[in-house]
Amino acid sequence: MNINRRLGISVASVAVAGLALTGCGTGGGGGASVADSKAITWMTVVHTPTTPEKNSPIETALEEATGFDVDFTWIPAASSTEKLASALASNSLADVVTLNSITSSPIRKALSNGQFWEVSEYLDDYPNLSKIDEQTRADASIDGQLYGVPMLKYKARYGVLVRQDWLDNLGLEVPHTLEDLADVARAFTNDDPDGNGNDDTTGFIDRQESFGVGLRSLSGYFGAGSVFELDGNNEMVASFTTDAFKEAMEWYRGLYNEGAVNQEFVTLQKQNQYDAIAQSKGGIVVTGLFEAKGFMSLSESADPNTTMEWALVDDMTYGDVPRRILTDTAGGIGGWYAMPKSEVKDEEELRSVLDFLDKMSSEEVFGIMTNGIEGEHFEYDADGAVSVIDQNVWDREVQPFLSSRMSDVTLTYPSNSPYQNEAEEKMAAQVDYAITNPAQSLTSATFDSRWNEVNTAIGDAYTKYMVGQYEMEDYEAAIEKERAGDLGKIEAEFTAAYNEING
Repeated sequence: MNINRRLGISVASVAVAGLALTGCGTGGGGGASVADSKAITWMTVVHTPTTPEKNSPIETALEEATGFDVDFTWIPAASSTEKLASALASNSLADVVTLNSITSSPIRKALSNGQFWEVSEYLDDYPNLSKIDEQTRADASIDGQLYGVPMLKYKARYGVLVRQDWLDNLGLEVPHTLEDLADVARAFTNDDPDGNGNDDTTGFIDRQESFGVGLRSLSGYFGAGSVFELDGNNEMVASFTTDAFKEAMEWYRGLYNEGAVNQEFVTLQKQNQYDAIAQSKGGIVVTGLFEAKGFMSLSESADPNTTMEWALVDDMTYGDVPRRILTDTAGGIGGWYAMPKSEVKDEEELRSVLDFLDKMSSEEVFGIMTNGIEGEHFEYDADGAVSVIDQNVWDREVQPFLSSRMSDVTLTYPSNSPYQNEAEEKMAAQVDYAITNPAQSLTSATFDSRWNEVNTAIGDAYTKYMVGQYEMEDYEAAIEKERAGDLGKIEAEFTAAYNEING
């Protein structure tokens, strides 16, 4: 049997950016030369409750595919920020360290203080790493320096999910403008879209993180930028200060006041939001297009005969603002695979580690880390879609490796879920409309130390505005208060850094 199929490579593949995602290793160093031993240590983050056993089937397959012995150190996601900060401070690292927090101050400081190798001049020497496009390299750089191989994700995964069955029940078309979306939200609230005779539905189902998730994504349709943007004077400003963002707020509060946004959203946790969606309490969600598959699974587990259907809208527009979508993945950057100089001692060792990461970026390895091994973890059904053989085995042996792929976008596999197939296609197409953060690759000391406090303060003002405790002048006053302090410093520092690089 073809080894690509045995290890999980689909014949219906779509190469998007040529990478695969994470690896990991034990801390310390001091052993034989990486170049001599063909052994790699890798410190990486795991998002599952359990970590893979040493010499597990997937680890063995990865070693066979790359020709390297890999020694993983797994850091639980829940404590990854603290553990990585501690490892960076003590230099208890590995040949490869997965750094997957773009805005973490300890990580950005470690990257820019000479602790890791700068790799931009080396990437083009490797067949897979060379496929990383120049814009991605620029977005992953800090002040023009690339301190690790970027993790690749879809640049923009968000859109608007709308209950198709409710649209059909009310004789409505799928909305593609915010004006039509508002009308649909009102109809879902007032016109009994589920036909049960009760006043028990609303339009939008939002949650506590609205300021940074749902409303943020909606603001992009109005013309707001992604976290920061350049104004007409080529000065860097926080996007939540702009007229477009405030217009989005006014539009959204109007719907909230009409009952077309769930009234308790300011205290609703993510899991409770998902439960409400599965229970058909609302029919519009601003979220990742891939979530439609999960919403269907939740609904079907509660009612196998559910009538739920979704429309995945990726082309929402407003007025004369051109089609656009804010990145939800830092421009398709999930972080870096960084090589500390404390472990990787010289250029020869660096090139050996990059050779390993290049092999980890292959389609073969992507298949192993995505699906597992054919006949052991998955099989192809009659339609050529990947089907898991034993979910418990797959969860235990394959799933922990997903977040360590070099890329989320190397290949797509035909799924037995049409929603998954549609989402993959539309997320890939959104690259042409993605709006990224021009300050992401710049340095601001005040941003590193104070942004969370600034963002929290403005988020609180947004919440008070939505529920009627604040009016727009109060929200603007909160902005001016922050601008008089840390926000003003952040914007000035980013503006200076931008002008220094761009002339």
